[in-house]
Amino acid sequence: MKIGIIVGSLRKGSFNRKLAEISKNIINEGNEAEIIDISYLPFYNQDDDGVNPREEYVKIREELKKYDAYLFFTPEYNRSLAPALKNVIDIGSRDPKGNLWYGKPAAIFSASIGSSGGAMGNHALRQSFVYINLITMNQPEVYISAVHTLFDKDGNLKEDTKTFLEESTRAFVDFAKKHG
Repeated sequence: MKIGIIVGSLRKGSFNRKLAEISKNIINEGNEAEIIDISYLPFYNQDDDGVNPREEYVKIREELKKYDAYLFFTPEYNRSLAPALKNVIDIGSRDPKGNLWYGKPAAIFSASIGSSGGAMGNHALRQSFVYINLITMNQPEVYISAVHTLFDKDGNLKEDTKTFLEESTRAFVDFAKKHG
């Protein structure tokens, strides 16, 4: 199974990216996972698509086609999802050959420095999944609050949170295999 990991925060020191790296290592124990770079994508504009689509649209669509399932990591931006995630969802859903997301397994893990763990961003992203028909894992729900307090000075994730993340990642791999 090949799983694409998409991180909504484009920030170099992103906590969601740090968590994604841990999940990537877990997935790579028996499957294949890669973090998909979405930082270069311009905002989707239908005028730049069609017969001669933007090079960036072609590139990301070809990348997305490589995966059997997707694991999304999102922060919460103003009680919603990261705009970079919505952008890649839109680009992938408008491939000339059809919606690239259709029927593929997915999960959303969210983390924020706030107390909600990015729950609103998580659920806002989930709304888009319904329309594009990503088959979303419902349990376990992954909301990691006060994420900035969960790493020690060496950058290691606290053990109980790491265990939760590892178990949740393994649950997603099982879900993806069952529904992929």
